[in-house]
Amino acid sequence: MKHRSCRDANIWTIGLLAVLVALSAVAAEGLMSLDSRKENAMSFVLHSGSFMPDGMIPSRLTCEGQNLSPQLAWKGLPAGTKSLALIVDDPDAPDPVAPRMTWVHWVLYNLPPAAAGLAEGVAVKDLPPGIRQGLNDWQHTGYGGPCPPVGKHRYMHKLFALDVVLPDLQLPTKAALEKSMQGHVLARTELIGYYQRRR
Repeated sequence: MKHRSCRDANIWTIGLLAVLVALSAVAAEGLMSLDSRKENAMSFVLHSGSFMPDGMIPSRLTCEGQNLSPQLAWKGLPAGTKSLALIVDDPDAPDPVAPRMTWVHWVLYNLPPAAAGLAEGVAVKDLPPGIRQGLNDWQHTGYGGPCPPVGKHRYMHKLFALDVVLPDLQLPTKAALEKSMQGHVLARTELIGYYQRRR
């Protein structure tokens, strides 16, 4: 009986060790994956030649000017990026003192990874091949510049690196695009600009 008890204890000990080794491997893989995601997020950068990060957006890009889209450029795409998506919105609408909604200014998706950026005031015909547009909150495609009714608003330029090329979403809203991107975002980056109307 003692011999059997010792043998059973040895088997139990070996099984426990195997489980612990397996759990350690899973934990290590998870940490490596987390580190990889952090590294992707740190190297993935969006910037603009039209305005400085956290700076004021020039009036030519707004409803008080020519309503031109900003120049945007990016670098540090994570490995495995198949497409990019861009969302520009204002979380301070209508009044930054008491915001009630986020106003969407621009929705683009399926930007090709080979594209390094977008020119200021880019025309639809000059967009890189394959790019599809979504609807902004004026219910039309394309860029709509800052036009805050009161106060100084933030304009969030958010770029997502995806591991897929999305299907034709038929002029999606921001919400529809975000739903389609779920589970496919490798990294994201953002650029913030500010604007306050002069009159």
